[in-house]
Order: sequence, then C-alpha cells, then structure tokens
Amino acid sequence: MTAPSTFGLSSEARNLHWLLTNLVEEVPGIQSVAVVSSDGLLLLSSDPERTAEARRKRPAKGPRGSSADLATIVSGIGSLTVGAARLMEFGGVKHTMIAMEEGSLFVMSISDGSLLGVHGSAECDMSVVAYHMALFVGRAGHVLTPELRSELRKSLEAESTGSTR
Repeated sequence: MTAPSTFGLSSEARNLHWLLTNLVEEVPGIQSVAVVSSDGLLLLSSDPERTAEARRKRPAKGPRGSSADLATIVSGIGSLTVGAARLMEFGGVKHTMIAMEEGSLFVMSISDGSLLGVHGSAECDMSVVAYHMALFVGRAGHVLTPELRSELRKSLEAESTGSTR
C-alpha cells in the first residue's frame, strides 16, 4: 500500500489515514479497504493511487478503480443487509461476512450509516480480520463527523484530479 498524502489535513483525518494504513499493514491477507459514507461515497481508501490512475483512464461514469469498485459493492451490500434486517425485524446490522472461493468480503457499520469494507484473500483468517475491523470501527466511529467526512471526500477528489492543496 502506498500511503496517501496527508499534508494539509486535520489531525482527525490524519489519524484515520494512519488507522487505515495500520489495518492493511498489520493484518495478513487484507487486499483492499474502503470507508464509505452513508450515501455510498468513498471517503478513505487503502489504494488511492490506483483509484486516481483509473479515474484518469476511464470516462466520468461508473466505478473508477479498485477502491471505487469496493465502495460500490460495500454500499450495495450495506443497503441490502439493512433491508433484510428490517424485514426480519432483527435490529441493526453490525457486520456482514461473505466467504468466496478466491477471497472474502467484510462489511462493518462504523457510525451514522458509514461503512468499513475489507476485501481479503482466500488465506486470510476471517476472525482476525473481523477483530481488527472492530478495533478500527471503535477508534474511528466517534471522530467520523459530517465535517470530517466532507474533508475526506474533498481530499480524495483532489488526489484523483492531481490537485495540490
């Protein structure tokens, strides 16, 4: 993972970037991570350079790279599971784990409808990934305010267009 530039960001935004970098580097088998707002917008990503490169090569419509693709999937799964929980009357969704032949997908609620999505390899230990995701959510949930979400979104947009602060 290439660390995104955190120059000019608030201490809360830098802390979230650090937490995300730590999650990816410390947990074996994690391939990609995305933090998504309640309206499905990518806020934070483990691979911002690949997302920016993909945005330069593709037209303005649709998913634009691995993080944008993961954000789209996470948002859709989050919406589907919330709908299922309402129909079943089982309360709010805490997390979703999907095991596939070639990998795993994890989605966990952060706060205010925001979601943490992790794409893991087939070899990852699902319980270890879930544990570290819960740590991330516990540390990030209280600081993910509307102001911080706006700052993170603007930061991602600036990175994708190559703007400097």
